[in-house]
Amino acid sequence: MLAANEAAVLGAGAAVKLLLWPAYRSTDFEVHRNWLAITASLPLREWYYEARSEWTLDYPPLFAWFEWALAHAARLWDPRIVAVDNLGYAAASCVAFQRLTVLVSELVLFAALRRALRALARIRPGPPAQAQIAAALVFLSPGFLLVDHVHFQYNGFLLGVLVYSLALALEGRDLGAAAAFAALLCLKHIFVYVAPAYFVYLLRHYVFGGRGGAAQRLARLARLAAVVCAVLCAALGPFVALGQARQLAARLFPFRRGLCHAFWAPNAWALYVAADRALAAALQLARPGARPPPPHAATRGLVGDTRFAVLPDVPPLATLAATLAALAPACAVLLRRRRPCGPVQLVQAVVLCAHAAFLFGWHVHEKAVILVLAPLGLLVAAAPSPRVLRMHAVLSVAGFYALLPLLFGAQELPIKAAVLLLWALCSLALLRAGPASAWACLTRPERLYIAGHVPLFALAELVAPSLFARRLPFLPLALVSVYTALGVVYAWLGLARAFLCEP
Repeated sequence: MLAANEAAVLGAGAAVKLLLWPAYRSTDFEVHRNWLAITASLPLREWYYEARSEWTLDYPPLFAWFEWALAHAARLWDPRIVAVDNLGYAAASCVAFQRLTVLVSELVLFAALRRALRALARIRPGPPAQAQIAAALVFLSPGFLLVDHVHFQYNGFLLGVLVYSLALALEGRDLGAAAAFAALLCLKHIFVYVAPAYFVYLLRHYVFGGRGGAAQRLARLARLAAVVCAVLCAALGPFVALGQARQLAARLFPFRRGLCHAFWAPNAWALYVAADRALAAALQLARPGARPPPPHAATRGLVGDTRFAVLPDVPPLATLAATLAALAPACAVLLRRRRPCGPVQLVQAVVLCAHAAFLFGWHVHEKAVILVLAPLGLLVAAAPSPRVLRMHAVLSVAGFYALLPLLFGAQELPIKAAVLLLWALCSLALLRAGPASAWACLTRPERLYIAGHVPLFALAELVAPSLFARRLPFLPLALVSVYTALGVVYAWLGLARAFLCEP
């Protein structure tokens, strides 16, 4: 991006985010305030045992150190922010500090996108304007705006580290890419979903792809292992030394949660629970005297409950097996003998890994779709094929639309509608595959599907809440989850086909 364009993107993003300053804040605001207090006020040995608040520290150690660094600034800004017993503290000074930390931390994503664009321009050059627009759309995506700046999280910072790792790979710096990704795993463990892509790529491209015989390959493998182990030991070592390995694992992997989040993420399990609900209703109509479904079935959107009315329950191991099977296309992209295994293929494999985990993972949150769309934006920045551009359009509209129910207040209704509509129009009109815009590349069914989000918005946001609020309070969320899940599944199939079959 040119300097003037970069300033314009940063200015536009900051202006919109500052306008949203008074908007809704989720419980994640108190989560991160409490983590600031834990890391600032307690000794290291107590970080992962502290439980005065229900919002216990459950991110990996490197993110805890990130909170620790922010806490030092918070203590100077307002000492009450880092008081452990000051639960629920949300004074104006606290809100200002935490909002600003999200805004500033997103500069990591901005810098990473700049570096990735320069690397892509050397490897797979496309129109400069296309690359600038695609990068700007990633940085200004509704995902970061709605989730980070309104709902309150740090996904922009975390995805920035992922993009930086991919940028290093695009530059041919495989060891640097491995180190950055290892650090990312120690920031948020959800990125383990894309670890298979890095594992296969680094083995094939760095260890076995270089010159020399077995001795040289063994030396490269040792260097790679040393780099990754050094990062992991630096992040995890102090807690392992304190004998907290089991406690750390219990905090990071709470499998007691149910198959689906309270609001179903738009994935395969949303379709599964919707089918269960439909079958239960059909059985009730066919046999009026039959026993009704369990009152606390997972289809009612309750966290921690995975029982179904008709279909078999889905245990965590079943979701693991389904996810591993769905990783096959990503591994195939990197393992084909007659096709190159370069850094562009790594980006493709990361997209497919993240997409597969989103579709079939255990207790997936709807905001995890950002993990798919950020690296996919890099591919759109570099001369994408019409199919890739079509799948990006379908996935981005469906995925970002699924985030809208996170903001459920009436005052946020026009904001979230305007944000998504403006971003979608810019994406469909400005992104191109050759001379054709993204909208022109879409097939008629795909256009109808994307346009269908407009009546869905009217139904789910305006009609259903008033008509079904008492009898079927979960209906609006179910409509959103099922409709957007269809687009997410369709896009995964299309991207797999594109990455495997297109030159």
